[in-house]
Amino acid sequence: MSRIGKKIIIVPANVNVNVEGCSIKVKGPKGELARTCNEQMEILHKDNIISINKRLETKESKQLHGLTRSLVYNMIHGVSIGFKKELEIQGVGYRSQMEGLNLILNVGYSHPVKIEPPKGIQITVQNNTAITVQGIDKEIVGQTASKIRSVRQPEPYKGKGIRYKDEYVLRKVGKAGKGK
Repeated sequence: MSRIGKKIIIVPANVNVNVEGCSIKVKGPKGELARTCNEQMEILHKDNIISINKRLETKESKQLHGLTRSLVYNMIHGVSIGFKKELEIQGVGYRSQMEGLNLILNVGYSHPVKIEPPKGIQITVQNNTAITVQGIDKEIVGQTASKIRSVRQPEPYKGKGIRYKDEYVLRKVGKAGKGK
């Protein structure tokens, strides 16, 4: 039983939704997204309300019910408001900068790391240590932020590296801090 799949989605006034069979197209002020869902799901659009129903009662359709609802909701949220992930760099000498549309990271390697954002993603840098990734597709925004973080993940002894804003990094005690 999917509790998420049973929830209805209320479409904002500035968003247009076009449902044709298993495919859905969403257009809003920030952009346009399209997705094809599984044939086991049925998308019903009526009076600015979208509901997702299962065509079959199989284990797989139960699994896809909540997933399909979340994907459709994220599309509508993305074209109307958008998604944003914030990262921060900690460490002496670690910094970032923009070179055109590309992000340049200097995080302790012998060379700067260049990251090209995918289509539809905007990356901004504030104060050389705060990075913001914005876009309308939640999946691509999260994937890009994860790719930036994986360049230099926060290490547990000094906490140096790239982390999400407000991420807690579990710190370890070094050799000198051990008791006898």
